Amino acid sequence: MPALEKLQQFRTERTENNVLHLIFDMPGRPMNVFSNAAIAELSVFSQWLRESDVKGVVIRSGKSSAFCAGADLGELGLAYDMIMAAPAEARDRVAFDHFFPLSLALRGIESADKPVAAAIAGLALGGGGELALAAHHRVMVDDPKAAFGLPESLVGLLPGGGGTQRLPRLTGVEKAFPILLEGARLSGQAAVAAGVVDELVPVGEEVAAAERWVLSHPAASQPWDRPGWRPKDFDRVAAIIDQKRAGVLAETLGHYPAPLAILDCVAQGLPQPFDDAIRTEMQIFSKLIQRREPRNMIRTLFLGRLDHDRLRKAGGIPASVEQAVAAVSDALQAGGNADAALASAFARAGFHGPANKAPAFDGVIAQSTFWLEAAPITDGKRALRERLARAYAVADKWRAKLSEDERRAADYLLVKNCGFPAYMGGAFSFTQPGT
Repeated sequence: MPALEKLQQFRTERTENNVLHLIFDMPGRPMNVFSNAAIAELSVFSQWLRESDVKGVVIRSGKSSAFCAGADLGELGLAYDMIMAAPAEARDRVAFDHFFPLSLALRGIESADKPVAAAIAGLALGGGGELALAAHHRVMVDDPKAAFGLPESLVGLLPGGGGTQRLPRLTGVEKAFPILLEGARLSGQAAVAAGVVDELVPVGEEVAAAERWVLSHPAASQPWDRPGWRPKDFDRVAAIIDQKRAGVLAETLGHYPAPLAILDCVAQGLPQPFDDAIRTEMQIFSKLIQRREPRNMIRTLFLGRLDHDRLRKAGGIPASVEQAVAAVSDALQAGGNADAALASAFARAGFHGPANKAPAFDGVIAQSTFWLEAAPITDGKRALRERLARAYAVADKWRAKLSEDERRAADYLLVKNCGFPAYMGGAFSFTQPGT
């Protein structure tokens, strides 16, 4: 049996019963996230596992706060820059090759002919949720602080580590969509009822329960790897997805590509053998990651929220940030326009406000350009562009007075409190909409 090379992001412990504990414990970090280094080590482990003599694996966290909280979004931003720096014709391949190793590693773990159980005692979100789904059995502590979720859609992305394929195969399509599309988090009995957790135990008993399951199931496999298996709801999948797609478009007006990409992953991947399905998922992810919307939403809704919360806890939001937001909001006047064409354009572009009545979806889905940039250029779009130019000119005057984290916090406040659409990314981080 080959020796497992020393890992840095994970630790391993072997029990007297020859069960291996794979312990996710990133050094110097309060919470585990899937960094490039962690993914590389998981790939090494998955290759080693098939040839090992262990009876099975328990995956658990070395942190008290979380199993794994998802991707390293700082590295994700660097990956976006790397992909977009490549020639246009090479970007799909560059993105696929960069992100697919996690899918391969998780697939290697679940298909290594060893029983694998996940012991979840904190947050299992994003990539952490996908790691748990790749186990054959999931044990969660009965504690509201422990939760499962795939919240990628909330920052403009999709679960690219097999999440759009494993989850609906486990739960059925209808139960999967609130998690995939709305970022629902499940704890306790709700997680069991949905099918994402197999066993609920008191705090402190999750590791022993996972070990017991591993030792009593030496021939474990995933349902989708068994002959004759069919997905739940299979005969109704197309109708369910069509109905959900119509609802998504009515709500988002076609401005947010992630929910539509997730629906495409499920529709195209569910009928396929699993190894083909995860490649389909990654092909769709590789195109989505090149869009401006996820970059803008990560910067505003995730990094901006973190900056906002940190500033607030450190003594309050600086007056300069609040004044800058107020100045841009006043210049924008998104919620109070007597001009009917302008008011309609604000609403159609996704600006929210008490005077902006949500329009009916007109069938136009944003592609490489935002709705307000695309032809035909109507009087309403022209007036909206002029109003946005005025607001961005005001933001320009404040930009140099704010630090980078203050600019992100200001953009978060524009989205949260002023109805600015998250897909555009705010007015302080960019010199024009979504650039």
